[in-house]
Amino acid sequence: MTEYLLRGILIGLLFGLPVGAVGTLTVQRTFRSDIKAGLLTGLGSSVADCVYACAGAFGMTFLSDFLLKHQTVINVLGGSFILFMGIRLLLRKNEADRHEGEAIGFAKMFFSSFAVGITNPTAVLTFLFAFSYFGISGTAGLLQGILLVCGVFLGTYIWWGILTALSNLIKKKTTRWSFRRMDLLFGSVLCLFAANVFLQMV
Repeated sequence: MTEYLLRGILIGLLFGLPVGAVGTLTVQRTFRSDIKAGLLTGLGSSVADCVYACAGAFGMTFLSDFLLKHQTVINVLGGSFILFMGIRLLLRKNEADRHEGEAIGFAKMFFSSFAVGITNPTAVLTFLFAFSYFGISGTAGLLQGILLVCGVFLGTYIWWGILTALSNLIKKKTTRWSFRRMDLLFGSVLCLFAANVFLQMV
């Protein structure tokens, strides 16, 4: 049984490694606020990944079919949301406020990263491929499926924890840095990710 948990952890680690929009948000919020903000941001993405992992682990074809059928609309929503957050950072002028967690709320941090993660319909195909590669059938038993999904959650969240810890370490080691410059940097990166989403659709 434990092999399903271990395979899930490995798949989660591999799936979480590419630093996309959520990774950018995790680093930015860790720098801007604290390590709790980064962990909550990563948590939202891990929960979104579990939704797609459930579709692959339990053979929920109705969910994967729905997501892929409406892929264009979902991608537009996701790209627009990422673009909105990027522009919001670019236009922010309050450099003195380091406590972004108090400003937008920790709940919003979680749900914003969840929204970015869930608006990526192709993720379900990635999980289906990964499960197939590791010899995991979509008709696995209930316990095996639960262990697999829990493993995916642990794997992705381990990655977000590592990224947050590294960002916090760099933050402590860096004595001179401007909030405004950081907002411009991360805002620009988010806008580029949004542009990439729209270009892929074209």
